[in-house]
Amino acid sequence: MPSEAPPTDFSVARIHETVQQMLGAGVLPPVVQAGHPVLRQAAALFDGQLNAEELGQLIHLMRSVMRRAPGVGLAAPQLGIPLQVAVLEDEFDVDPEAAAVRGREPLPFFAMLNPHVRPSGTASVAFYEGCLSVNGLQAAVARPENVEVDFTAPDGTRQQRSFSGWQARIVQHETDHLHGILYLDRAELRSLSNNAEYSARWAQPDIGRARQELGFLPG
Repeated sequence: MPSEAPPTDFSVARIHETVQQMLGAGVLPPVVQAGHPVLRQAAALFDGQLNAEELGQLIHLMRSVMRRAPGVGLAAPQLGIPLQVAVLEDEFDVDPEAAAVRGREPLPFFAMLNPHVRPSGTASVAFYEGCLSVNGLQAAVARPENVEVDFTAPDGTRQQRSFSGWQARIVQHETDHLHGILYLDRAELRSLSNNAEYSARWAQPDIGRARQELGFLPG
């Protein structure tokens, strides 16, 4: 039988209990999949629901789940925890041509709480994205190319950082999770591909061929 679904209660006590159970389980939890309501609700602002030690342990656990997947970001709701906490890291070896076209630079690990993202400038760019909570699918998503992010660091300090290219995409994707938004909500649905078709047909550095043959983003 499947395990009990994670709760979506936003109360301090319930969030704390859920995190304690997860930390005490001794195994890495699965990533919650699309269809669970926790992915469709705005997560609670982090406001001391966990103490510093517990928050550090949760961030470490999230980092381990992200790396196991593997992925470049993970938000707490993806573990069934309705709290505005996300971890990000992109240290993968990437084809240099693809990296150049996509503006993909290494992103050292960091965690952000209660992020607020705003576009910097008007430029936007579309590339294929996937999601650990939407197994087996990818789709093209147009997003602002440059963003500024205000967030709280795990040590409680407020920070502001600027991101561009693929880093900006990761930050926006994970922040969306904290507001109940999946990348499919922003995707060009005619671009939707399963992983096998994407790898066989559309894995070029840009989306030009897919755009033409699948008929999305005309012009």
